[in-house]
Amino acid sequence: MNQEEIINKIATCVEFGKVNKAAPYPPAMKGEDGADEYTKHALEMGVKPIDILNDALISAMDRVGEKFSQKKIFVPQMLISAKAMGAAMEHLKPFFSSGEVKRKGKFIIGTVAGDLHDIGKNLVAMIVEGAGWEVIDLGVDVKSAKFIQAINDNPGAIVGLSALLTTTMESMKNIVADIKRDCPGVKLVIGGAPVSEDFKNEIGADAYSPDPQKAVVLLNSMVA
Repeated sequence: MNQEEIINKIATCVEFGKVNKAAPYPPAMKGEDGADEYTKHALEMGVKPIDILNDALISAMDRVGEKFSQKKIFVPQMLISAKAMGAAMEHLKPFFSSGEVKRKGKFIIGTVAGDLHDIGKNLVAMIVEGAGWEVIDLGVDVKSAKFIQAINDNPGAIVGLSALLTTTMESMKNIVADIKRDCPGVKLVIGGAPVSEDFKNEIGADAYSPDPQKAVVLLNSMVA
């Protein structure tokens, strides 16, 4: 198997959610190697980590995001693709740590105070990481002070705020105000079922993302 073939294998595994050989999903690939094994083999062959990231993981997640935006797949399929991507990323993380592969930037994300929902936030975090960003995931029910501490610890990071409940939109508004006051110049992206472009404008956030793929596009544009 040459480099192009194994890159294509990794990309296919990620696109269709084949995590590893033991994974039963998707049924058509049962018993075959998955993103985990193929990525390990690619590195052993001497394929550059940056080529695996760009040509397999990012390109595959671009296709997944496009299908999600077109409603050809839904959250469960996107989550399993993100899980396959995560299995491949585990093999690449040492190269990020060593500096051999450069990240595009840092992205701090959390679900705002009062809201314990994390599926959407986790999905965005996984997709953004697969697009070449370092993700600092603060979890759920995150108050202003925790966001501000993370911003101070990671200069230059972009911040993502997630909310699923209409009752926590006020919390998001207050957190945006606190961050803007204490950390002027930090870029803030908001997302979640109850929020919108109009709400972004109302509370003074910098960008609104309706889905994970749009979040990647926004982040990439902010560092272009």
